[in-house]
Amino acid sequence: MAIIKNVQQVLDSAVAEYGAPGVIAAMQDENGAWTGSAGLSDLETGRRREPGEQFTIGSGAKAFTAAAMLTLEAEGRLSLTDTVEQWLPGVVRGNGNDGRQITIGQLLTHTSGLGITGLNVEIARKYHTRPGFAAHRYDVWTVEELLKLQMAIPPLYAPGSDFAYSNGGYHLAGAIIEKATGRSYEDEVDRTVVQPLGLTGTYARALDERQFRGPHARVYTRQFIKDGVDPASLTPDNYESLMEGPDSDPVDVTDRTIWGWAAGGVVSTTSDMLRFAKAMITGSLLPPAQHRTMWSTVPTRDWLPNTRYGTGVSQWALADGRTLHIVAGVELGTASFTMGTPDARRLVSVNINCDWNWYPVCSQIADSVFGSPFLPPQ
Repeated sequence: MAIIKNVQQVLDSAVAEYGAPGVIAAMQDENGAWTGSAGLSDLETGRRREPGEQFTIGSGAKAFTAAAMLTLEAEGRLSLTDTVEQWLPGVVRGNGNDGRQITIGQLLTHTSGLGITGLNVEIARKYHTRPGFAAHRYDVWTVEELLKLQMAIPPLYAPGSDFAYSNGGYHLAGAIIEKATGRSYEDEVDRTVVQPLGLTGTYARALDERQFRGPHARVYTRQFIKDGVDPASLTPDNYESLMEGPDSDPVDVTDRTIWGWAAGGVVSTTSDMLRFAKAMITGSLLPPAQHRTMWSTVPTRDWLPNTRYGTGVSQWALADGRTLHIVAGVELGTASFTMGTPDARRLVSVNINCDWNWYPVCSQIADSVFGSPFLPPQ
């Protein structure tokens, strides 16, 4: 089939032209299922990428967090119109932050106004300098520390007035899930999403876990600040120019703790992500009201171009005017994206075991599978 041939060419190109160590893809449509790969799972041993490998899905975890929260709403445990203050009294305070004005729904749609923690000096120093990463790769964060990280910065907007991509908002959502249920976030993701969908290779990774539980690829990063650059000098406008270039040596960051938690700590496989995305798109997991909420989108700002964000999921515009439903994320050393038509009749899930050059590969996969690349930035 022409589509399979074209996708395989993109996978080969991801390795040969874009420098990815390896890449794997799984696709399903009315003609059946297919899995392909290119490159290596391990640069040291030369092991090839294989079906069934686990990987961290980065911000794709937000869709799992949102699905868990929407399930709790359907069960009558809480409402997305509840304020953060109702569930976490006194937690969202300081530097202009006020949990009395922020709803759970706004946390999940990134419209809470909370500031962006991505350029936090502590995070940059610990994880985006080579000496810092070597010293802190096994640090174990607590939920309280994650929330304090968010509260250390002022909000960008009044709640509900605009979009700002906030990992801390999802950490607050995870804390609310725990408060509402008396169970861990990880256990609630398992109860509400993993078990109902029969996802055999998927789990929410605990903050103290250092390794994957099953077969996986090694993952590699170049996301380090150049020597001599003060992390405090990073801004949204200059950070790309202050990062090491494509000729820098990648670092194996496979074995480490992951502090993404409810914002980015879920581990999955391409086949599981196809099943999960299909359930999210068709509404087979959530009741109709919660499914409508999940896909009620808002325009994004300072994020990916030509996108809209729902409740943990997003819609990306194709150049031909159509829109794909997306669950995607980039985490240190890995990038994954699962894309489907609005009726979920055609789906593809891809993982690259590095964190560079993923977007052009993603756009080329969209072109090969759905007949159009993404709409270029305007």
